[in-house]
Amino acid sequence: MEANTNRDTVLGKAVTILRAFRIEDQALSLAELVRRTGLHKATTHRLAGELVANRLLDRVDGGYRLSGGLFELGIRASFERSLLEVSMPFLQDLYERTHETVHLAVREGHEVVYIAKIGGHRQARSPSRTGGRMPLHCTAIGKALLAHGDPALRREVLAGPLERRTPHTIVAPGLLRRQLTQVASTGVAFEYEESAVGINCVATPVLGARDEVLAAISITGPTGRFRPENHVVPVRSASAALSATLRRTDRQRRER
Repeated sequence: MEANTNRDTVLGKAVTILRAFRIEDQALSLAELVRRTGLHKATTHRLAGELVANRLLDRVDGGYRLSGGLFELGIRASFERSLLEVSMPFLQDLYERTHETVHLAVREGHEVVYIAKIGGHRQARSPSRTGGRMPLHCTAIGKALLAHGDPALRREVLAGPLERRTPHTIVAPGLLRRQLTQVASTGVAFEYEESAVGINCVATPVLGARDEVLAAISITGPTGRFRPENHVVPVRSASAALSATLRRTDRQRRER
């Protein structure tokens, strides 16, 4: 779910062009940018040129690609940067303990945004990517975020269309509601081939000083050998340790 952008302003049109790029895109032609944005060709060409001049796009053979300037801005984002810096040792420890794919994600709207992914040579074929998005309802990490988030958000998600990503995706609101209630009670969320065929997942929330959900951690593996129930202890330990560290860091910051 993309953020609502006011396309009546120059800034809004420029943001629309940037948001036209998907996680799997390497480069987009001017014609494809026009098709995806619905903007006039002359407007798209002019704004793309200004974005190139400001290092937000690169001009390449066949069109444009997102520039490293966006990455530089992204890593300056205060919350995600500090969260990633504090989280990385815990994520690395969790990977060394399990040798399965480890994720850290936050919520934006009705989607999970992955801000870290660690996987080795035998990592599962997962659709997740750092900086990528997935719907909340079909991922374990999304269920952990949703179950511990705002009740109004849960009602909104349950009332809206639930995209079926695989034959196993839970699209019945009542069934998903019962799952989320259990996740809120146990602190652990599971996924069984709901976001992609061939992978299972277990996730737990990362909570702040007032028990608000800040992020979530997950472990993902292939269905042939990965049993999420067997990995509850390590992922729960990692999220609890990270939660405690973030609370302590926040307390020290406020006491200065």
